[in-house]
Amino acid sequence: MRAAVLEAPGMPLRTATLPDPEPAPGQVLLRVGACGVCRTDLHLRDAEIEATKLPVVLGHQIVGRTPDGERFGVPWLGWTDGDCVYCTSGRENLCPRARFTGRDIDGGFAELTVADRRFCLKLPDELSDQEAAPLLCGGLIGYRALTFTGDARRLGLYGFGSSAHMICQVAVFQGREVYAFTRPGDGRTQRFALKLGASWAGGSDEAPPEPLDAAIIFASAGQLVPLALQALAPGGTVVCAGIHMSDIPSFPYEYLWHERSVQSVANLTRRDAEEFLALAVRVPVRATVATYALDRAEDALVDLRAGRFEGTAVIVP
Repeated sequence: MRAAVLEAPGMPLRTATLPDPEPAPGQVLLRVGACGVCRTDLHLRDAEIEATKLPVVLGHQIVGRTPDGERFGVPWLGWTDGDCVYCTSGRENLCPRARFTGRDIDGGFAELTVADRRFCLKLPDELSDQEAAPLLCGGLIGYRALTFTGDARRLGLYGFGSSAHMICQVAVFQGREVYAFTRPGDGRTQRFALKLGASWAGGSDEAPPEPLDAAIIFASAGQLVPLALQALAPGGTVVCAGIHMSDIPSFPYEYLWHERSVQSVANLTRRDAEEFLALAVRVPVRATVATYALDRAEDALVDLRAGRFEGTAVIVP
């Protein structure tokens, strides 16, 4: 099979021919129809997150079919031990022995892959492969982050990329007011946010017209945390949705006072997936997709870093 391989931290992906994977007991063999590109893939490629298996095939938003035609989605969470205190209390996302697709397990930037059947997701028939792929991390992690905001009516989204452009649609469907924050001066993305239903869009250096009840930070920039705290109403929450974030600078206690809080999000659970995929059809969530051939996987990461497309990149083998 052909695959885009990360051979060493900081090195460009290389398209290679690899032996076809053989499913172990409990695994399924999948022919990949589409695989979404996530900022976590970029963090792995740039050595900001450690790739525990090298060489490794990146990609953890996989839509594929078994030899007999079953269609599954494969997300970031690829395996857990099932018996630790976290797994047995509904918090499998925190399992200390968890293995993740495209980091510890070869992922979906390939023609074929294998996955643990227990962690494969049934996908709604209403969604094509390319529509479903971005939901499997950007959508799922974004949904988990959204649940941590409770019933916040005025919601700020910092970093309007893959996750935010989908969660904006969910939040508007739920009757919330969405305030979108982009890189300063990024008028194109601000117009994109308004088109998707945001009530206001501006730069991350701007204050929203109304205090926020909650904010989700999708960008990996730690300096946004104090800015988001300053934009909150008393009792508000800042949710940090990324796996990797640069250091958060020190800030006055005054920003946190009045019972404001900062909350992180780690990974996802299969229950998150069941809830979100059902909701995504009801909304409906429409991902804006830029497609790349398998041999352009490195280009997709470069374009993601530079912000050259709206929404999500999807690799189509």
